[in-house]
Amino acid sequence: MDYEHLRNELVSCHSSLSRRLQQINRFAMSHPNDMALETIVVIAERAEVPPSSLIRFAKSFGFSGFSEMQKVFQQGLVDSTSDYRQRVHTMNLQISRQTEAAQSNLDHFINGGIDALHKLRESVTDQEIENAAALLSKANVVHVAAQRRSFPIAAYLTYALSHLGVPNMLLDSLGGMFAEQGKTVREGDVLLAVSFSPYASEVLKLVEVVHARDVPVIVITDSILSPLAALADVCLEVKETEVFGFRGLVLSALMCLSLSLIVELGRQMEQPPPGPVP
Repeated sequence: MDYEHLRNELVSCHSSLSRRLQQINRFAMSHPNDMALETIVVIAERAEVPPSSLIRFAKSFGFSGFSEMQKVFQQGLVDSTSDYRQRVHTMNLQISRQTEAAQSNLDHFINGGIDALHKLRESVTDQEIENAAALLSKANVVHVAAQRRSFPIAAYLTYALSHLGVPNMLLDSLGGMFAEQGKTVREGDVLLAVSFSPYASEVLKLVEVVHARDVPVIVITDSILSPLAALADVCLEVKETEVFGFRGLVLSALMCLSLSLIVELGRQMEQPPPGPVP
């Protein structure tokens, strides 16, 4: 089994796993490098599970033990040459800094932001951006929904869409009217939802309702195992980076993703419609 096959298995089997194994599965999908490079004791500590659960997790996917599964994660890391080189470079920098003065807070957050950008390169493909832009280009109205710490990027997206001349509406829940605003999403529209763990219940409920109406949904979230991802026509996965318990570092990656999406949408809008077939 290669890494891509294993990754697909982890996604497709997630809902059938026990709660404890789902917890490990989410960690494995979010931290594949840790799964490849760390010991079972360290991984268990970071995933907040006993080591025996990791062995049970591996066996549930047909491996003889955790070491055999880890070899697949290691191969996936080696296959990603540019990421592997970057990781080695980063590790060398960290080792060299141990003998120097402590990093400033700013340095820590800058490095966290750089890490978030590297993860974005791994998790989102050009094809996914093109697919999302194609849905947006056909929409009568683009409804953008987000709450709490995801809200800043939703506000930027509505700003950028307006500059492209794309009819849009920011569902901002002003006056507590999120559900009422969601009722304006109609056939021919598209919902663009942004939410990260812990997922905003209002956004999740809206996505469920809109999906049931067969309205296309684009989701920007932190994992393909997110409850939003299963309801999305296109899911753009932006993995989070945490420094001192703060996760706002992902905003740098979200801004890059948003700019890429808007530029691709503008490119598609400039293309002439296909002519009649002779």
